[in-house]
Amino acid sequence: MSLDLEKKTTVGIIQTGRIGGSLGVKYGEYPDMFKELFEDEPFDFVTYAAIDMQLPKHPLECDAWVITGSKHGVYEDFNWVKPLEAFIRKLIASGQPTVGICFGHQLMAQAMGGRVEKFAGGWSVGRTIYSDVLNNREARLLSFHQDQVVQAPENAELILTSDFCQFAGLKYSPSCFSLQPHPEHTLPFLVDLINQRRGVQLDPDFADDSLASLAESNDQQQYGQWIAEILKGERRI
Repeated sequence: MSLDLEKKTTVGIIQTGRIGGSLGVKYGEYPDMFKELFEDEPFDFVTYAAIDMQLPKHPLECDAWVITGSKHGVYEDFNWVKPLEAFIRKLIASGQPTVGICFGHQLMAQAMGGRVEKFAGGWSVGRTIYSDVLNNREARLLSFHQDQVVQAPENAELILTSDFCQFAGLKYSPSCFSLQPHPEHTLPFLVDLINQRRGVQLDPDFADDSLASLAESNDQQQYGQWIAEILKGERRI
């Protein structure tokens, strides 16, 4: 008899928003997307619904952490934002492996003294090309945002950037970082999301261009694997 002795990593998923509606029914919520992204990894998941004031008490409650995206803005006056910012500062100081995505990226920056705004230049949607500063290469990832970090915290190192979004990836320690794009998004989900927002938040022509961009190849899988290795403690940034 063979035994699977691979050590499990407990990943705390801090949920900062809900997809809801037909998309939530079809694709699940933000934590479900990360569970699917990491489905082949030796992870156990614990979800903390920060939007319902379910906040972790200590960084060591889990081995690693993910802070999800959200339709909300980090500058909105929700009663859970300030407590979560306080926890993020403890989390970064602890050195526990941590990644923040989209809203999570923006909230980590705001918690550490950066500034986030609704970007005057509009939306970034679809397959987006970034400069991966760490690896000196292009990163072709999926994005969907208007808010962005417009001033990075003093102690943050730039790791991902583009002409449209200057601070698209920030590093706080060898195990704590954040990304504006969504490595957890799938193409079918993004197609449905774009079509749902067409004519509401997105100009129809812009929506068409964003959909067309999805036909090109992307690096979602590679960056998902990279994040998993960091969460497992197998890689440093």
